[in-house]
Amino acid sequence: MSDEIATPAAAASPQRAQTLDYHALNAMLNLYDADGRLQLGADREAARQYFLQHVNQNTVFFHTLEEKLDYLVEEGYYEREVLDQYAFEFVKSLFARAYAVKFRFQSFLGAFKYYTSYTLKTFDGQRYLERFEDRVCMVALSLARGDETLATTLLDEIIHGRFQPATPTFLNCGKQQRGELVSCFLLRIEDNMESIGRAINSALQLSKRGGGVAFLLSNVREAGAPIKRIANQSSGIIPIMKLLEDAFSYANQLGARQGAGAVYLNVHHPDILRFLDTKRENADEKIRIKTLSLGVVIPDITFELAKRNEPMYLFSPYDVERVYGVPFGDISVTEKYHEMVDDPRIRKSKIEARELFQTLAELQFESGYPYVLFEDTANRANPIAGRINMSNLCSEILQVNSPTEYDEDLGYRHIGEDISCNLGSLNIARVMDAPDFGASVETAVRALSAVSEMSDIRSVPSIAEANARSHAIGLGQMNLHGYLARERIHYGSEEGLDFTNLYFYTVTFHALRASNRLAIERGERFAGFEDSAYASGTYFDQYTEQAWRPRTDKVRALFDGAGIHIPTQDDWRELKASVMAHGLFNRNLQAVPPTGSISYINHATSSIHPVVSKIEIRKEGKLGRVYYPAPYLDDDNQDYYRDAYEIGPEAIIDTYAEATRHVDQGLSLTLFFRDTATTRDINKAQIHAWKKGIKTIYYVRLRQAALAGTEVEGCVSCTL
Repeated sequence: MSDEIATPAAAASPQRAQTLDYHALNAMLNLYDADGRLQLGADREAARQYFLQHVNQNTVFFHTLEEKLDYLVEEGYYEREVLDQYAFEFVKSLFARAYAVKFRFQSFLGAFKYYTSYTLKTFDGQRYLERFEDRVCMVALSLARGDETLATTLLDEIIHGRFQPATPTFLNCGKQQRGELVSCFLLRIEDNMESIGRAINSALQLSKRGGGVAFLLSNVREAGAPIKRIANQSSGIIPIMKLLEDAFSYANQLGARQGAGAVYLNVHHPDILRFLDTKRENADEKIRIKTLSLGVVIPDITFELAKRNEPMYLFSPYDVERVYGVPFGDISVTEKYHEMVDDPRIRKSKIEARELFQTLAELQFESGYPYVLFEDTANRANPIAGRINMSNLCSEILQVNSPTEYDEDLGYRHIGEDISCNLGSLNIARVMDAPDFGASVETAVRALSAVSEMSDIRSVPSIAEANARSHAIGLGQMNLHGYLARERIHYGSEEGLDFTNLYFYTVTFHALRASNRLAIERGERFAGFEDSAYASGTYFDQYTEQAWRPRTDKVRALFDGAGIHIPTQDDWRELKASVMAHGLFNRNLQAVPPTGSISYINHATSSIHPVVSKIEIRKEGKLGRVYYPAPYLDDDNQDYYRDAYEIGPEAIIDTYAEATRHVDQGLSLTLFFRDTATTRDINKAQIHAWKKGIKTIYYVRLRQAALAGTEVEGCVSCTL
């Protein structure tokens, strides 16, 4: 296709281009010019030279679109079924529409990430078969499933950078040789050998398909617990963790990358200290866990005991299940705590509550682990019947689950519900600039709903079952700091908090309305809707009983200037009536992951975090150091790009708290500390997060790690 050869426009300097390659030009971001100004133009030139020096020279070109598509289908690159859903004239018009936008990568790293990680290559990996526009078209055609209107609107949202599907969806749509459209899963493990065996198999099956998997260990009996009433027989959870780690290492996606797994444990489980010790730097190799991520589940009672400086009791899951008839993870420790303490049928031990929090802080100081789920906070905000007792590799997925029962031959006696993450993110700055804010949100919801319907993970039936019944999705966000800086608002300021609150409030309205429209169109509501706070209408009380309006003139002007209507109480009352009458298609709608590669492609700041640096330094394989300028950064607005370590954990927590109140699932929240931080500072931040209604904490990061240039390993399933 001669008309698809396009290179990024920039203020090109022929002399510079002749003397410097794209990598050297990009490196000039790390240097100020003679006048002490940022060399942002050098990075744009680097993107242009990357196309001239590398991409164009390694791209397979075709004379016409028809020739190209025929070749890609016949040679086994594209799925014929995707294209056969449409008339060729429509397909041709869609590709023409995409190329008419004249998309340009706004940074060298964005272009490099796309061509390294996403675009279709020849089977030998040596030449490129797609431009960005081609990939966007194939994603739109795949997710629209024959709906020309949806394909067109979805194309517009992605090509203009307003919506970006998560990596597995963007990478795999339309390809014949592909992985799954989702790559993040959460599974329970019950207290029996059949469930443990199935868990190992699930780790292998999902890991080989490119998935990152989190497992709940809280239900498994502790070390020394009886087996068949014979005392001191159980080996506890550590051997299971070792088996899972080996499974993820073995099923390493054809050697492309290591499998990724996480395990979550309630802090009132008797093995909690052994669990945490597996991540210590000086841990015995017999128990040391190197690659598996750890997460802890903390109920409110643990904080209350620490506040009163009292010991905390640890309860045997084996006994708890015998007494209550349900697994340990399915009860509220806060509600049952004193009852379990007084029950002689339940074996228990005790540790000091404050010492537990000190241990958590020490470990987070050393390794960044464990992740934290504030269990009761998550469940108070949960509109769905059932219990949230774990999260995922990036700590933003919070959904209810239910146990699976097995026969002795590992057949399924009853298939429960486990969780898959159908993710994609809006670019806050671009959506605020959108011609129709509500339409952008609705298109994203429809696209992610298509992902849920197109995903059938039969290798793990409990995943497939829950996905088919719930249509749960996780609409995320990115570029909050970039947008605030562009509008001359400091991250964490009164205006910054006001905007975050009103933005997520408005997104929530449109996401719910879109899901309600889907339910009406399909005549289908998610399984369990009748028992939800949506069906009773109580979910909507927070929006119908008070007016949500801007608290600052600046934020009011931003919404007014963009022509974005902030939903009123009457709008919510009308939506409430429609939801109660017709239901919702999606059981869950929002989750904010730690966007990584997709942020670079969209030239956005990651998730709703502040930047880690005005000019971020990354290590990209053989290329070495690559520099990425914060979106919208220039010499006049640098003061608005204070980094996460300067801003500190409190302002980040406050920002996330404003968003959390409107998000039905979680938000991947990393805490950043300066190099002078102590474990006491980490404890204080955790308590502040708990008091502010934060549901989860992802990593803890210290400034010295960033200064040393170490790479922060992102969540495999969500960040990449």
